[in-house]
Amino acid sequence: MHLQSQAGMIAAPARFMPCGSGHDRSCCASLAVPPRCVNADALSDETLVARVADGDRHAIALLLARHQQSVYRFVLRLVADRTTAEDIVSEVFIELWRQAARFEGRARLSTWLFAIARNKALSVMRQRVDQPLEDSVAAAIPDDAVNAEDSLDAAKRGAVLRDCLTRLSPAHREIIDLVYYHEKSVEEAATIVGVPAATVKTRMFYARRRLAELVKAAGIETAA
Repeated sequence: MHLQSQAGMIAAPARFMPCGSGHDRSCCASLAVPPRCVNADALSDETLVARVADGDRHAIALLLARHQQSVYRFVLRLVADRTTAEDIVSEVFIELWRQAARFEGRARLSTWLFAIARNKALSVMRQRVDQPLEDSVAAAIPDDAVNAEDSLDAAKRGAVLRDCLTRLSPAHREIIDLVYYHEKSVEEAATIVGVPAATVKTRMFYARRRLAELVKAAGIETAA
């Protein structure tokens, strides 16, 4: 089964780092400083992280603009609450500001950020008394990458797929989200989740098989 992203993009809140007693004020202040007029695409994540480690406020602003959307989307799928997701993303980038010097570049920065985000999200979810881990649901996200003629059909397919995703186990749903929606490799997913690559492959196999069954039962045709 070939999976295509039905997720689109979530419009993330403008601010992820409100300054308060629980946050690093220096980091918060850094985000208020507009980036210098440079070609951000020409600067690698590794270069920017090195600059962050040296206290460069423009570098953290560039990294925030580059990665906050994907981190927010990932966290929101786990916690199913926008306010909680915003708070977690704030903590992730504060962590980046404080711990940039410890980033060794063995994995992509996005993988490192996702691993931090996942740990923080799971910690929050374990503290919940009214919502167990397995009750997390995917947010309803419209697919903008379609033309007007196909938008209604795509919306229906997207709604069905999202419903099917919620019926997967948390472990299987997480792997589908990382590999197909966030385009992480098996090795990167393994790093984020903290399991061997072979385990990721096994979960992906069973997740795809189960998802195919659910989608077929819902009357949606899939490509072989």
